Amino acid sequence: MVTPERAIRHDKLGQQAVEVVLADEEPLQICINGRPFSITMRTPGHDVELVKGLLFGEGVVDPAGLEAEIRLEQLDGYTQAEIEIPEIYLCRDLLERRSLIANTSCGFCGKREMRDIRWTNQELEPRGPVDASLIPKLGEILQSDQTVFAQTGGSHAAAAFTRGGELLAQFEDVGRHNAVDKVVGRLIARDQLAEADILYVSGRISFEIVSKAAAAGIPVLCAVSAPSSLAVRMAREAGMTLIAFCRGDRFTVYTHPQNLARKEHAHA
Repeated sequence: MVTPERAIRHDKLGQQAVEVVLADEEPLQICINGRPFSITMRTPGHDVELVKGLLFGEGVVDPAGLEAEIRLEQLDGYTQAEIEIPEIYLCRDLLERRSLIANTSCGFCGKREMRDIRWTNQELEPRGPVDASLIPKLGEILQSDQTVFAQTGGSHAAAAFTRGGELLAQFEDVGRHNAVDKVVGRLIARDQLAEADILYVSGRISFEIVSKAAAAGIPVLCAVSAPSSLAVRMAREAGMTLIAFCRGDRFTVYTHPQNLARKEHAHA
């Protein structure tokens, strides 16, 4: 489940247009007995297996209750999975109308309905172009301060910078979205949210990370790993410059490259 995309790849020799492939990401809304239960972001495909595994793994349904048919319906931008389960097979928490608890890998797990997700319509505009040569330097700053990751290999990091490269806030957490939330919280506490032009994250970019950056009004989002298809689409709609695969002097720009300025090297 992949989507082709065009991007611009930068390295120390220059830049070139490239064809890339993105992993698909879309919401799946799960309804039990006609009531919205939860939403999970996933790669489409094998949704019946996903629903059964998720409900069983979270202790929501006894195995016998998962013999029921799961009906899938394609709606506007997401899939809805409907399952009818006798209450005898359901856990007490569900009967008391509690939704799936959010975990450290998904900031939208735990939402009941699609309307609970905030899709930003904010058009982001940086205060000026960001120097492309600054991107690798910001990655070095992010990596140099990942003390928990250096000790454990088990944490993510997020950092906010000004357009000139000044570090405003940086945090680590076992959850990617948690690290971003901590950065935004620090910026709010210090009244510096309007100064943040760049958000840099250590992992991949999913829709949730784009949504959080857009809600904070941060127009440039960088990541060490890959973006998903939905992340790229939402960044494009939000006016956000999305940069990924930031490795050394190399990085790939997926959306709004006009917000980057590149100083060409002089030739001998």
